[in-house]
Amino acid sequence: MQYRGKTSLFYIFSSFGGALLVAAAFFYYNFKFAQFKFIDFSNVVMYTNSDIFVPHKDHYYVLVYSSKMNNPQDLIVKLPHKYPILAIDFYGQRHKPLKNVIFLRAGTNALIKIIQKFNIYQVPIYFEIIRYNKNLFKQNSPKEIL
Repeated sequence: MQYRGKTSLFYIFSSFGGALLVAAAFFYYNFKFAQFKFIDFSNVVMYTNSDIFVPHKDHYYVLVYSSKMNNPQDLIVKLPHKYPILAIDFYGQRHKPLKNVIFLRAGTNALIKIIQKFNIYQVPIYFEIIRYNKNLFKQNSPKEIL
């Protein structure tokens, strides 16, 4: 009888241990997945000086800033120049083109989507995105405040 009791205790504790492992894996996956966000450029319409922006490269730095607070050229100097920079101005001001910089403008709804999706609470801020599939890009670095 005692042998049977120890066996049943083993099964009870092992089932709790298994459930604990599954829960831990679930929460870890959700944490890692929620840490980095996605942006789909087919659903978020952004404009260059004359056209709708269509991503052609696989990597970009996204710079979100306010032209009323900062001069974009001063901010761009502080960024890494490994990939092209998508500079998104909250005020939608037009800027002269710069090498390796794409100035983007967007409507209010698109800006709200970007702010909510990437949890932007302060500007200027930048982060890296990489192509996940055709128009879907994944955040590939933590957000950094300049």
